[in-house]
Amino acid sequence: MTVTLRRNGDIAFQCAFHVVWCPKFRRRVLGGRVGERLEQLIREVIEEKGAWLVELDVMLDHVHLLVEVDPRFGIHKLVKAIKARTSRLLREEFPELRSKLPTLWTHSYFVATVGGAPLDVVERYVESQKSR
Repeated sequence: MTVTLRRNGDIAFQCAFHVVWCPKFRRRVLGGRVGERLEQLIREVIEEKGAWLVELDVMLDHVHLLVEVDPRFGIHKLVKAIKARTSRLLREEFPELRSKLPTLWTHSYFVATVGGAPLDVVERYVESQKSR
């Protein structure tokens, strides 16, 4: 994956994230039409929030997302927006989800930065700035 250098006026940034989240109780409910609609909704929210989709994979019991996000908006706000809209709309459109789960998503998720230099390289760079 190539992370793009982006600009938003006064900030140049490369902020790419790998995000994973699961349905409540890790139920296998994201297949078929539910999974297809979920992908569509995730793409809509990402575009609406001004983020950039790199990769999206919906599995039966979890979602993998690679996304670039403006640091002024932040990954937490994006994930919160995605989970809120998809939970509400999928539970409205697919009533069987309401009978299987008290809520669609768990409150938690995994997020990691991707791209850029390894942490030890950044640490050495920051340390070397002291001698300047």
